[in-house]
Amino acid sequence: MLAVVKKPPIEFTVRGEIPAKYLNLLKKDFGPALSVFEDGETMPVTETGWYREMKEKETPGDTLRFYRTLHKMTQDTLAERLNVTRQKISNMEHNAKPISRKTAYQLSEVFGIRPGRFI
Repeated sequence: MLAVVKKPPIEFTVRGEIPAKYLNLLKKDFGPALSVFEDGETMPVTETGWYREMKEKETPGDTLRFYRTLHKMTQDTLAERLNVTRQKISNMEHNAKPISRKTAYQLSEVFGIRPGRFI
């Protein structure tokens, strides 16, 4: 059996035969941040409480920063491709300025994803 707790700043894993009293204590204390797996069992990350919690906190700026760094682009490089200033990219990434529909469509073409990810 495998029990995993991911609740920032706490993260730990317990493996082996976990006594029921300890498993119940973990469930009581950590609730949805606890994932329990039987031997050989796997679970898609999208079904975990941790993933759902993190997804709710994700902003359009976080998405922009993720895809920009994934494509190894600097803010300057992306700004040139979109014909905007580096400051505008920074403001969008820090959620100081919203991402317009027009910019979302331009970003979707640059990164090859749906424009709705940026709105």
